Amino acid sequence: MVFILIGFIVLALVGYFILKNNKSKLAGVVANTDYKPILLQNISFYRELDDAGKLLFEQKVNSFLAGITIEGVGTVVDDTDRVMIASSAVIPIFGFKDWEYRNLTNVILYPDTFDGEFQFEGGSRNILGMVGSGYMNGQMILSRAALIKGFSKSAGKENTAIHEFVHLLDKSDGATDGVPENLLAHEYVLPWLKMIHQEIHKIEEGKSDINPYAVTNEAEFFAVVAEYFFQKPTELKHKHPELYEILSTIFMQDRADD
Repeated sequence: MVFILIGFIVLALVGYFILKNNKSKLAGVVANTDYKPILLQNISFYRELDDAGKLLFEQKVNSFLAGITIEGVGTVVDDTDRVMIASSAVIPIFGFKDWEYRNLTNVILYPDTFDGEFQFEGGSRNILGMVGSGYMNGQMILSRAALIKGFSKSAGKENTAIHEFVHLLDKSDGATDGVPENLLAHEYVLPWLKMIHQEIHKIEEGKSDINPYAVTNEAEFFAVVAEYFFQKPTELKHKHPELYEILSTIFMQDRADD
């Protein structure tokens, strides 16, 4: 009788650990939701990919959405919002074999612009997106209106969400300074900084079509020209060939038509 009881206990323990192990494996599996219709309708970057590229993009979108919490404050988040946010994250890192935004846990979607106190009603509200720091570290806040506009036909060179995810890439080496050392070989750092300051000077003189917000600092310059690179790659290549070339090296992508 004792041996039978011991046998039952052993079997129960074995069953428990097998079940626990299987649950752990299942937790690591990304549930693949079919977002293809939303991607085809809203994401031009996705539409321009070949079949293999589209499949890879879908996988990266699903992987991002499986690991990041997206919540709305003052607005309801729908699948289109989620796909646009995930696409904004995937587009800058699409050329990388493996990349995770380890410095991000949450994306908070506000209905429209907000202020420095994270208020989206009343007062002076002119912020479209922000990567959190301090007690907000690991969080990103985006204006839903800006998110949608960034993927509209009227977006031009600007995409707020891509801009903020480029800040996260920049920040991944420990400093948001416009020099993504994780992505840029050491020998390119000084030429890149020289190019930044030369172009900022041209913007200040009114001799550049780059968004003047780029003159704020090196980090904003990097994020602004990255928007240009992904939104209007062929135009950037024709008007700023050296800038296009180094951005193509950083992001490991060549998006322009010849």
